[in-house]
Amino acid sequence: MHSHLPWLARHGRWPVGEEWLYQSWAASYLPVARVLRTLAAEGRSHLVSLGITPVLAAQLDDPHCLAGMHHWLGNWRLRADEAAMAGNVALGAHEHRLATAELAEFESRWRHGGSPVWRELIDAEAIELLGGPLAHPFQPLLDPRLRAFQLAEGLADARQRWGGTPSGIWAPECGFTPGMESGYAAAGVTHFMVDGPALRGDTTLGRPVWDSDVLAFGRDLQVSYRVWSPKSGYPGHGAYRDFHHYDHDTGLKPSRVTGKQVDGPDKAPYDPELAAAAVRRDVDDFVRTVRERLLSESERIGRPALVVAAFDTELFGHWWHEGPQWLEQVLRALPEAGVTVGTLADARANGYVGEPVELADSSWGSGKDWRVWAGDAVRDLVELNADVVRLALETLDKMRAHGDGLRDPVADQVLREAVLTVSSDWAFMVSKDSAAGYARDRAHQHAHAVREISGAIAAGQLAKARELAAVWYAADGMFPALDTRRLAAADSGGSGLRNDGGPRGRRGDTEGPA
Repeated sequence: MHSHLPWLARHGRWPVGEEWLYQSWAASYLPVARVLRTLAAEGRSHLVSLGITPVLAAQLDDPHCLAGMHHWLGNWRLRADEAAMAGNVALGAHEHRLATAELAEFESRWRHGGSPVWRELIDAEAIELLGGPLAHPFQPLLDPRLRAFQLAEGLADARQRWGGTPSGIWAPECGFTPGMESGYAAAGVTHFMVDGPALRGDTTLGRPVWDSDVLAFGRDLQVSYRVWSPKSGYPGHGAYRDFHHYDHDTGLKPSRVTGKQVDGPDKAPYDPELAAAAVRRDVDDFVRTVRERLLSESERIGRPALVVAAFDTELFGHWWHEGPQWLEQVLRALPEAGVTVGTLADARANGYVGEPVELADSSWGSGKDWRVWAGDAVRDLVELNADVVRLALETLDKMRAHGDGLRDPVADQVLREAVLTVSSDWAFMVSKDSAAGYARDRAHQHAHAVREISGAIAAGQLAKARELAAVWYAADGMFPALDTRRLAAADSGGSGLRNDGGPRGRRGDTEGPA
């Protein structure tokens, strides 16, 4: 499971901004953590490999976000009461129960941040924590120095929050280009995720990449798409709560999917009992699918095989309201059906390793190539990223050459804003036409910060540069431990990188994540 949101704190509220964070927190992170904690309390361990990106972890620990989340949960309960008073008693009662439960969960376990919550699950060995680069860049297009820095700092951030360095990562967007395996090995990464077509569809075993010892595990699409397919996945069943239709007065979601061709106002009211029955049916279907896949693939390769079912954490609860219920029941039902549940680290340790693979350019986006992050629709963002990174690195190199060797908050902010500029989320949102205006504004805003501070430095206006850096830090102060001096030591981690945006890899299937 891959938990990620871009940096949203202090960058708008509705319809895109902090509201996105708080909805995901309430609907996914709170209930998913509770599911895993419940199962761990029963003595169950090694349940999932759970990726938490550093930029998301920073927000779940941020005092501003914690205060905003507490307020949002209280407001959710008020909106539920408003729905009941307006006559929709069933909706109001259902949402009031949910809001009350999550508010109590937050106040008892999350008020001091998300890190203690995840640390409890790590210490109980309920999860294998997967790390990643600082702010989720599309690594194949990133300057080698900045890519190595983001990865090293992302792993260090995990160590600071949870007391251990992840050995596995969920590579942002499952993006890969040859040479990255050397950077992973240098950073201490032993395994990472790719999409199934990158391994030519054979995801039955982890595969050493090129001549390294670093393993690539591929997402089994035949199994994963039982859940995630935007055309036929479980969340589209008519009994489940509809994600898209809102009650305009309360912002609550009153309807069930009903039918794919049914307009919002014509959808039937949500019925939790109907949804619960659908969950049980889909749990049975998933367990049966996994068993059949394991048996058939083990027979095909002549040895025990893996099924790697991989999803965004936000699917469970935020996008698919009943997802946490399904997840808990699946994690109980699989062992009962004779299926061993484990983590990627378990698979590596237990010898689920095949022959090396010459992994090519790939991603888990549409086409399984780089078109989402490097296609014509985002050519301007590719060029913007390259220009901003070039300016930032040139500025930082000059500052270091003329500096006194001490830490410089101005230099740190230039680098912090460059890291935010190259977040993969902006290109994804533009390519998918999902809040594209917000995404472009965010990319250009952080690029402007780099240019503004760098311009003051180049003009010798150091006092102005300090003032600008302080203003930008007030909004973009995540990763306070970020230290530009460590950039000088970042290793490029291999060759094969470029900024021309030209994918060289083969094209896989065209169905991407919902």
